[in-house]
Amino acid sequence: MTTIFYSSTLFGALSLAAGIDAGLFRDGRRILLVSSNTAIPEVSTPLEATPGFAAIASRFDEVRSWNELIAPLHPSDWRPRAVEVPMLERLVRTHLRLDVADELVLESVAVPPARTIAALIRDCPITVYADGLMSYGPTRDPLPAEIHRRVTRLLHPDLVPGLTPLPLSEYGVPAATLPEEPFLAAVREMAVTAPAVASGQAMILGQYLSALGILTPEEETGLHEAMLRALALRGCTSVLFKPHPAAGRGHARLLRAAAERLGVHLTVAGESVPAEVCFATLRPELVVGCFSTALMTARRHYGLRAASHGTGLVLERLTPYENSNRIPVTIVDALLPRLSADGIIDDPPPVDLPSLVRAVGYCMQAGSYPDLRPDGFAFDPRYFKRRRLEALGLAEKPDTPPPPPRSALDRLRRRLRTPR
Repeated sequence: MTTIFYSSTLFGALSLAAGIDAGLFRDGRRILLVSSNTAIPEVSTPLEATPGFAAIASRFDEVRSWNELIAPLHPSDWRPRAVEVPMLERLVRTHLRLDVADELVLESVAVPPARTIAALIRDCPITVYADGLMSYGPTRDPLPAEIHRRVTRLLHPDLVPGLTPLPLSEYGVPAATLPEEPFLAAVREMAVTAPAVASGQAMILGQYLSALGILTPEEETGLHEAMLRALALRGCTSVLFKPHPAAGRGHARLLRAAAERLGVHLTVAGESVPAEVCFATLRPELVVGCFSTALMTARRHYGLRAASHGTGLVLERLTPYENSNRIPVTIVDALLPRLSADGIIDDPPPVDLPSLVRAVGYCMQAGSYPDLRPDGFAFDPRYFKRRRLEALGLAEKPDTPPPPPRSALDRLRRRLRTPR
């Protein structure tokens, strides 16, 4: 019996380790496929080479690199043509020494590389495990029948109790939560071998919003600096910055310069050190970020104070409306306290979060979730675009104004253009 697991992040690998420890997967041979989906994987540290990975790799019999297998193609871009699938399936099975796969365990099955792996390792059931707050948003893209009919369950971390995941529910896939304690135990195990990081009174979580085209590089730099300035105004003299693994080193370098101007001692955690390891070992007084999933793990799993900053700007900039980051930023904006530019933390207005998430999910993918259509719902313009509501018949279109009266000159020009 062989189970194929796939992960592109340490957070995902931790989730898989927790699921194995909790007995959610069958015994037998376990192969972990890993990939680096950064813009230039060749200059990034491979997942299997990051500090702390060895601590969770013991759950698997083999660890294989998807990047090496398909090089020089990029994991996030490459999809085989239909005519190539039978041949490439044989090659993948030979490479993995795979006769029969009993189960595939994949993340983000709607997009490559997980979707590609599902297309090349066929005829076995699929478990999808959701990556953070995106587990509450709608399925990003429709799935072909040969994939969605194989999905048997959706595993997700219970980051927002009482909130029901949307992905794959349109196909009748049941959702189940990943137990909390095995996940925390896996984090503690990784923390033993992870590089030591100097503590800080507060912690800033970086993302890669400019790489996703949500903000410009200058705006993302300004966002980090605004967080640091607000923390300084709150009296924080030491801050830990945790950059996103896919963001590169530019943000850390620029934030160091800003910290010098503000008189704040800034420490930068390694790109490959999960934020959860920092939470477990350093216990910062305050965790600040835009809409990172780690804000919720800090609050939910470690009882740390967490606040958001910049969510209003991101909500305004996200395009198209179906952007899969919309649900994560909506949840963080509506649920977490907000850190203002002057260092004050205010609670957001009260909101029915499940109803809000369902309504946003419907507006994102109305065709896939017709049962979520809201009735009598007050659409807050912070979360809903007027044109989107009009297109879905949830708001009346304004009356088209009559054309302005023609001037005498316009009438003369029209007569001159009309053939006699």
